[in-house]
Amino acid sequence: MKFKVDHDLCIGCGACERTCPAVFALVDDKSNVQLDPVPPEHEEKALRAEDGCPVGAISHE
Repeated sequence: MKFKVDHDLCIGCGACERTCPAVFALVDDKSNVQLDPVPPEHEEKALRAEDGCPVGAISHE
């Protein structure tokens, strides 16, 4: 599964990084995907991070 962050929407709150630090990390106050593709063992937490993003900046395919 592949995740992406829309940097135009991202407000850098860090919720995704707290939920799934193996996949998301803040760089220059914006979230970035660290694993591409996301391994199956991290997909559930990455999906929770996507659902928890307050501005809907995270998506997956």
